[in-house]
Amino acid sequence: MDRAPGPSVRLKLTLSYAGFLLLAGALLLAVVWVFLLRYVPDGVFVTPDAPGGRPGVFVPNRSDLQRAFTPRATAALGFLLVLGLVGGWFLAGRVLAPLTRITDATRLAATGSLSHRVALPGRGDEFRELADAFDGMLARLEAHVAGQQRFAANASHELRTPLAITQTLLDVAREDPDRDPRELVDRLHDVNARAIELTEALLLLSRADHRPSTRARVDLSLVAEEATETLLPFAERRGVTLHTSGDTTATSGSPALLLQLATNLVHNAIVHNLPDGGTVWVTTSARPGTAVLTVENTGEEITPQVVATLAEPFQRGTGRTRTDHAGVGLGLAIVQSIAGAHDGSLTLTARPAGGLRVTVQLPAAPPRTGP
Repeated sequence: MDRAPGPSVRLKLTLSYAGFLLLAGALLLAVVWVFLLRYVPDGVFVTPDAPGGRPGVFVPNRSDLQRAFTPRATAALGFLLVLGLVGGWFLAGRVLAPLTRITDATRLAATGSLSHRVALPGRGDEFRELADAFDGMLARLEAHVAGQQRFAANASHELRTPLAITQTLLDVAREDPDRDPRELVDRLHDVNARAIELTEALLLLSRADHRPSTRARVDLSLVAEEATETLLPFAERRGVTLHTSGDTTATSGSPALLLQLATNLVHNAIVHNLPDGGTVWVTTSARPGTAVLTVENTGEEITPQVVATLAEPFQRGTGRTRTDHAGVGLGLAIVQSIAGAHDGSLTLTARPAGGLRVTVQLPAAPPRTGP
């Protein structure tokens, strides 16, 4: 927004300092003047002759005091004005120096340089708190932008793969017109289904990053049961046994997103499991101020280095992918985004016997009031 130019903050502070100092000096001189007037006669006064014939002493009156006091008081006020302007300008510059550093950092950030930090030295004060908050904001923005860039690059790569496969299949079909078209249609159908699955996952991930506008009371135990019942046929086909247990665990949020969170966790635990005879445990528990959903699954052993990357988009984990249903690598990324949108957290832990333990902690819903 364009605004008319005006005096700088430093000039305003300088004038404020000088004005206050001038006012304080004027009040002090006024008090001195009033105090002196109480003891100075209005007319001419001469003391009586002293013993020994010495003449009396002439005592100055108010007019004499005014003639002597006014020029000196005026000079003192002028000195205070100059001192206030010079000292105020210097002090204002010292006070506003941290603000100048923050302004420079803001301008650098506006040009896209998010790696710059104010790093304001000194003890904690209002400017130091502002600088630290600004540095924290820059750090979060830098991490967010870097994550978005990685996500865009990975998404482009993942979306390009089905398109490239489709192009290859069409080229082969054009060069070999006698080839059975049913085989081409089946393969194109599979590739297109994977592209649709990836696109829907990307759309869900973009929606999951936003906080729900309306929150409702949600029982995580019921959400977990619904997710396991929905995926029970899928688990039976893959030879995986599902176990659900836990107490009533209430939180607040979007029922649809929380159901998607639980469904993704259970689906991920089924897919990345043992080839046969695997097990998935889904439990809910209530802690002071926290609602917890835990999903564990058997499977191959996972190193801590791999576990640290599983929540990243398109990270499937070496040795965890089943060739018949690899997924798009966004399941845990979506879970982390939904948990973050509900002020919660996602914790991944490798099980010593193999497999993964996923823990989602959400703020507990406030107790019900009324009947």
